[in-house]
Amino acid sequence: MLKPFSLLGSHLRSRQNSRLKQRLNALLCTLSLLVSGQLLASPDNNWQQTLEEAKGETVYFNAWGGSPEINAYLVWAGQEIARDYQVKLVQVKVDDIAQSVSQLLANKQAGKQAGGPIDLLWVNGENFKALKEQGLLGAPFTAELPNMTLVDNSLPVSEDFTLPVEGLEAPWGIGQLNLMVDTEEVSSPPTSAAALLAWAKAHPGRFTYPKPPQFHSSSFLKQILLELTLDPAPLYREATDAEFAQLTAPLWAWLDELHPALWRKGKLFPTSAAETRQLLDDGELAMAISFNPQEAQSAAQIGALPPSVEAVAMSKGALTNSHFLAIPFNASACAGAKVVANFLLSPTAQARKANPAFWGDPSVLRADALPDSVKGQPALRFKAVAEPHPSWQLKLEAAWAERYGH
Repeated sequence: MLKPFSLLGSHLRSRQNSRLKQRLNALLCTLSLLVSGQLLASPDNNWQQTLEEAKGETVYFNAWGGSPEINAYLVWAGQEIARDYQVKLVQVKVDDIAQSVSQLLANKQAGKQAGGPIDLLWVNGENFKALKEQGLLGAPFTAELPNMTLVDNSLPVSEDFTLPVEGLEAPWGIGQLNLMVDTEEVSSPPTSAAALLAWAKAHPGRFTYPKPPQFHSSSFLKQILLELTLDPAPLYREATDAEFAQLTAPLWAWLDELHPALWRKGKLFPTSAAETRQLLDDGELAMAISFNPQEAQSAAQIGALPPSVEAVAMSKGALTNSHFLAIPFNASACAGAKVVANFLLSPTAQARKANPAFWGDPSVLRADALPDSVKGQPALRFKAVAEPHPSWQLKLEAAWAERYGH
């Protein structure tokens, strides 16, 4: 029989070994920054070793926490990952990933090169641009993930808002801007900026959008800008002050007409897409903005929206992008983060994610890689219009705040 002090010593040694492993893995993450991306990208880059290193790690995943369906999906994913890989997944719910970018930047400025608080990020667009330009990401890692071979490369997964991904983030899903419309109240849903403005003016208080810089609201501004721009070519390069002023003039004129007809007369805006969806469910709004082409169907299936609500996109094309998973430069659980990203790219995880009964977010895998249950669900439901260069979003958010944010 072990004496009490022997038990205590054994417990302390176990804790010390666990801490030592975490520190060694954090050091390996840091050292990986010094290794060339080409070396790390070897297809046979000891995935089994990564699986072994990941065992016992806790992966802190910073992700938008505003959707009950997404949060429930990540709980399921965490259970699967814990069972199969002995990795603990913790979702850190954030309102805006820009907050996480700021946290990482503060880490770098303070010299915190290892043992960081964030292991995995759900990211795209201007946040990816900031991470990449500030050197806040680790070495390229996606070629290490076995399930990357299943990705449909015909989808917009090699660029993120016109910026090359270069292995710094793994694709996770596809988004397309749409209106969730209650067809019992809107017999002819608007499919253009002009039609939406006319409908809103004829039905005051029945439409609104979240307050920028919330993701859905910024996306809505870009969608309308694309609608009103005759030659969109300048939108796909760095925005200059002159081009921004010229091309956004019709957008501000359109918003000036729209705002008096909005919910609360445009003097108050919802703080999130979740709030607008609740207003739609409560009957205060007749339509709400979504960036998931299957959200309306998914929400109706679980009783979160009336069955009469359907997804409608602009006939000129729906603003379309991919969303990604990235590993920060100072992640504590680098191996665990790769294991989580690889699982989230698996056919099982992608099929469940695409199922409207769970989330309804389109898969990024090839159709032949998916189970039969989801093979008939297209990744792109609507005609696609690519995201502008991220500089346009930053300028739009700043200009909107100056004009309407008071």
